[in-house]
Amino acid sequence: MFFGLFGKKDDKKSETEKLNAQFLKLTEQARDLQRKGDIKGFAEKTGEAEAIMDKIVALKNTV
Repeated sequence: MFFGLFGKKDDKKSETEKLNAQFLKLTEQARDLQRKGDIKGFAEKTGEAEAIMDKIVALKNTV
């Protein structure tokens, strides 16, 4: 019974790590688009990154 609790915590951590990697990738892409002058692309990537960050925060706030 207790092992099920630990498994869920590990799953939550791996999901958070996966989302964090996606967030970092999107923010780097957004930065590169901004440097090239593609403000529309920058805004789209930033929005995607913010959505990922919302998911990360939601996962961290769940028990």
